Amino acid sequence: MNDNGSVPTLSSRQMKLVIVGHVDHGKSTLVGRLLSDTGSLPEGKIDFIKDICERQGKVFEFAFLLDALEEEQDQGITIDTSQIFFKTQKRHYVIIDAPGHKEFLKNMVTGAANAESALLLIDAYEGVQEQSRRHGYILKLLGLDQVAVVVNKMDLVDYDAEKFFKIKTEYTAFLESIGVQAEEFIPVSAKLGTNIAKMENEMPWYKGPTVLEMLDRFEEKVPPSHLPFRMPVQDVYKFDERRIIAGRVESGRLKVGDHLVFSPSNKKSVVKSIEAWSVPEQPTEASAAQSIGFTLEEQIFAERGDVATRVDELPIVSSTFDVNLFWMGKRHLEKGRSYTLKLTTQEVACEVVEFKKVIDASTLETLADQDFLAKNDVAELTLKTKRPVAFDLFGTSATTGRFVMVDEYDVCGGGIITTYTPSNKEDKLRDEVRFRNFNWVESGVKAEERAYRNGHRAALILISGDSGVGKGNLAQHLEEKLFKLNFQSYLLDRRNVRLGVSADIAEDMNYIDEETVRRFGEVTKLFLDAGHVVISTSNAFNQDQDADIRLLAEPHPVIDIAITDAPQTSGAIDVTLSLSEAKNEVEAANKIYHYLKDQKILTGHNYSI
Repeated sequence: MNDNGSVPTLSSRQMKLVIVGHVDHGKSTLVGRLLSDTGSLPEGKIDFIKDICERQGKVFEFAFLLDALEEEQDQGITIDTSQIFFKTQKRHYVIIDAPGHKEFLKNMVTGAANAESALLLIDAYEGVQEQSRRHGYILKLLGLDQVAVVVNKMDLVDYDAEKFFKIKTEYTAFLESIGVQAEEFIPVSAKLGTNIAKMENEMPWYKGPTVLEMLDRFEEKVPPSHLPFRMPVQDVYKFDERRIIAGRVESGRLKVGDHLVFSPSNKKSVVKSIEAWSVPEQPTEASAAQSIGFTLEEQIFAERGDVATRVDELPIVSSTFDVNLFWMGKRHLEKGRSYTLKLTTQEVACEVVEFKKVIDASTLETLADQDFLAKNDVAELTLKTKRPVAFDLFGTSATTGRFVMVDEYDVCGGGIITTYTPSNKEDKLRDEVRFRNFNWVESGVKAEERAYRNGHRAALILISGDSGVGKGNLAQHLEEKLFKLNFQSYLLDRRNVRLGVSADIAEDMNYIDEETVRRFGEVTKLFLDAGHVVISTSNAFNQDQDADIRLLAEPHPVIDIAITDAPQTSGAIDVTLSLSEAKNEVEAANKIYHYLKDQKILTGHNYSI
C-alpha cells in the first residue's frame, strides 16, 4: 500500500533493469528469487526444475530457473543474454540479463545499453573484485545513474555488519572516483530470500529497503521529448508513389511542416506526412521513443545512416572526435588498424588517431606511455572516421553519443563521445559551410527553373595539368564556346579572388592559401547558385584544397579535366586530354562539351524535370 493507505496502480510500462556482477556472486540466484517471490513464474515451473535436479542428483537452486536447457545447467554459468519479465504491485519489469563472467562483457554492453536502472551484485564473502570495478565503469559509460549495490551471500559471513560496511566504504569510494553514485547498498541472501521481497530478522542493524522496494523507488525514464529532434534513418520504403523514411525517434518531437536536414549529407526537405502502423488515423506529430515513418514534400535521396534533425537543431558532423572507450577485443586496440564504428544506424571505418590516456579499469591506474589498449581496459582517445558522421556529445544526447566498435565481425568495444573541437581545417570549413547553407537566404527562383531557362545545370569545371600545357587557353576557349551557344559560363581565375588577401597578412602563407581557397569556393558557390557553369584551372590548388573546394561547391557537381600523358591512376578524373589533344583547343573544348552533354550537365534549351 501507499503511505496514504491506497493500493498502488500497476503501470503497464516496463522498466528495463540490468543486473551485473562477478561470476559466482549470485546474479542468477537473485534473478530466480525475484521471479519466484513476485509470483512471476509459470505454474509448475519450480516443481519442473526440482524434478530435473532430482534426476541429475543436484540440490535445487533458484539459479536453475534461468537455464532453459539441461546442457546449460551443466556448464555452471549462464551464458546467454535474455529478457526476463516480472512485476511488482507498482509496475512491470524486464531484466536484461547481463552475465557476470568476464568472457561475456560484450553481452553486458549490448544488453545493458537500453537499461534504465541497474543492480550491481557483490559477494559478501569474496568482497570487491576487479570485475566489480569494471562493471561499475561500464555502467558509467552507459550513462546509468540509477544504481543500487546488492551485497549478496551475507549468510556466508554470519550477517556480519562490519563485512558489509567495509564493502560499502570501499566500493562507494571507487564509484565516486568515476562519477557514479549508488542510491543504496542492500545486504541480502538471495539463496535464502533474505531482504529480497521482505525484511528478515537476521540483520537488525540494516534499516534500508528490500531489493523489490528499492526497484520500485527507481524513477521511470521519461522519453527525451524535450531534447532536439533526432531520428536515425533505418530504411526507406516505397509504397505507390510515396517514399516513406522509417526509423525510431530517439529524442525530440516532429510535426508535419517541419523543415528537416539529413546529416551528414546536408540534404533538406519539409515533412509532408507522418506515417504510423496499425492506427485508425495518421498522426500529425510524433515524439521520442516512437517508431514512425514520414514522407517529404520534395523527394531527396535519404538513406540508412542519415540522421534526420530539424534545421534549427543541427547535430555535430565531423570525422574526428574524442571518446571514452571500454575495450573487449581479443586483440589489442592499436593505431594504424581499421575498425568499424557503429553509431546509431551509421557504420563507417575508423582508426585511432591518438591515445590520450589509457586506464586499468579495475584499479583506475593510468598506464603511462602506452599506445595500445588491452582487453578489459579503458582509454580516452581520439578517433577518426573514413567519412564524416553525425553525432551529439553523450552528455547532450545519450543515444546519438554512444557507439560500439567492431573488429572484423566481433563486437570488441563500446564507448561514448565526450568532446569535439573543430581543430582541423576540414572540420572548421565543414562547420562554416553548414552555417552558410542553413542561414542562406534562398532565391525565389528554383535551381530547376534556372536550368530550364539556361539549358544546363550549374557545375564547376576544374582543368588541371602541369605548367605550360595550355590550361588557361583551353579554359578561355571553353568559356567562349559555351557562351556563344547561349549557356551561362564564367571563367573564374584564382588570382582574381586572391587580390587583397596578401595585403592583409603578407607574412602568413598558410593563412593566404586557406583564405584564397575559402574565397574561391564562396565566389564559386554564388555563381553556381545563380545557375552558371564555372570554369577554372586548378593547378594552383593541391589535393587537400581541391577537396575543400568540392565541399564549398556542394551539392553542385564538380567536373575534373586532366591534361596529361601519364596513365590515369585516379578515379576522380572525368575527362583526360593528352598534351597533343590540349594543343588543339577547338577539339579539346568539343570533347569537354560532349562529355557535359552526356552527363546531362548541358541539356539544351528544352530542359524539363
